[in-house]
Amino acid sequence: MPFNAFIAQANQFGKQRQPFFFLVDFEQKKPLILPLEKMEKQGLFFDLQGKTNYPTEKVRSKKALNLTALAMSKSEYQWGFEVVQQALQKGNSYLLNLTYPTEIKTNFSLLEVFEQAQAKYKLYYQNHFVCFSPECFVRTQQNQIVTYPMKGTIDATLPNAEQQLMASQKEQSEHYTIVDLMRNDLATVAENIEVRRFRYVDRIETEKGAILQTSSEIVGELSENWQENVGTILAKLLPAGSISGAPKEKTVEIIQQAEKKERGYYTGIFGIFDGENIDSAVAIRFIEQCGEKMLFRSGGGITRQSQLEQEYAELLQKVYIPLRKAS
Repeated sequence: MPFNAFIAQANQFGKQRQPFFFLVDFEQKKPLILPLEKMEKQGLFFDLQGKTNYPTEKVRSKKALNLTALAMSKSEYQWGFEVVQQALQKGNSYLLNLTYPTEIKTNFSLLEVFEQAQAKYKLYYQNHFVCFSPECFVRTQQNQIVTYPMKGTIDATLPNAEQQLMASQKEQSEHYTIVDLMRNDLATVAENIEVRRFRYVDRIETEKGAILQTSSEIVGELSENWQENVGTILAKLLPAGSISGAPKEKTVEIIQQAEKKERGYYTGIFGIFDGENIDSAVAIRFIEQCGEKMLFRSGGGITRQSQLEQEYAELLQKVYIPLRKAS
């Protein structure tokens, strides 16, 4: 479906207050939109903050997870990192999210990952991918639109980890830039933009240990009957700032030069419109099926202060599956 057709269909559903599911890839070349009741036939299951279409009678696997990452070499990563650094030094970008795939070996299927992963936002697309994202894209409630950009990560087991994270000039710069970008993005679709919470810390448990991440909460006021333009609103906000960078258009060009391959649905968005409101996520924490291989896609924000060793370590640190606690 062409992206313009996606926008028109979403607006039409919005005018009719027809609930629908949406999935948009990073390049906006293969968006999906369909009524909620048609998702299961397409092999699509979601769990958005506890709201799900996954059948409760399904028998869920309880086996223990085995996961091995076959990391890309540091020299391979360094090539893309240096492309990005050259662009940053020239002032063509201030923040760029650099991502790469890591081949993994695991005893879990994509569906078993969907069942057992602990995350605010989960999506399974049969024979394609599974996503278990901690990051909201946008939510709406009572004519307000809210986004929670997430930037800044540290291993929670490090001494004084939270203090290190909050004091890091690199992480501060990264977070300030993304908050400013998302404020400007929301201002294209809403009024009275406000940063309600700035740079708070979340703890995320993984099978390799906990990590800490910083987020902010930004709110704006939508017009009456905004639902009639829900597709247009989503389109104006894409691609998500937290997984592209600033300024967006030029930064996306640099991403294409450095990564050399399309991202597809990774770092796109997905969500549901329930007839009145949107809840949606950024498609990060993402495992893709590529033939016989499974690829775990991850990355991090790069600024002029970034160090190669730290960014390469963060790429690999994010190759994890946060599992549900045994009941």
